[in-house]
Amino acid sequence: MPIEAIIFDFDGVLVESLDVKTAAFARMYEKYGPETVAQVVDYHLRHGGMSRYEKFRYYEKILLGHHIGPGEEKRLGEMFSALVVEAVVHAPWVPGAYDFLSAHYRTQDLYVASGTPEPEMIAIVKRREVEHFFVSVHGSPASKAEIITDICLDHRYDRDCVLMVGDSQTDYEGARKAGILFVGRKSGSVSFFPPEVTVLPDLTGLHDYCVAL
Repeated sequence: MPIEAIIFDFDGVLVESLDVKTAAFARMYEKYGPETVAQVVDYHLRHGGMSRYEKFRYYEKILLGHHIGPGEEKRLGEMFSALVVEAVVHAPWVPGAYDFLSAHYRTQDLYVASGTPEPEMIAIVKRREVEHFFVSVHGSPASKAEIITDICLDHRYDRDCVLMVGDSQTDYEGARKAGILFVGRKSGSVSFFPPEVTVLPDLTGLHDYCVAL
């Protein structure tokens, strides 16, 4: 059956912005020393599609033993946004991503499902002047599974005809829980996916992959 809809994670899948966010987390926690920074970076890379606020809760409570309330979460989120938004707006496209979007948005329904806060994600897509490629753009606090499920229900897609393209275990688990197809993008030197998951080095081969399904 042909693919009717494709849901993309954003950072590390459509744009090469993963290093931007890795550096931002490292900078925010550098005052706690290199061991903590290494743990922060490792957790971030292993949970690439997770909301930054979930990561902050883990860093503060589990790694540092700090109590974190809503006010502190907001402060950390604002600090993180200040470090990353401009860099993400100007980050280069993943090879093949822009060409795929421009070639397919008229024939397939395309979406963004990101761990970035939704208002920020929408603003980034608009500033990159690509909002016309997408039926809608989604972000946290909704989980990937919730976003995907809502998209499928709202548009009445056959889930065998919906594909998620992601670069993290969070993306894979969200697609699996929602019952749709998944293909991974390996944006770093390590793949966090089970061995049975097809992984692409970039998006230059995504068209052929979709045709072969």
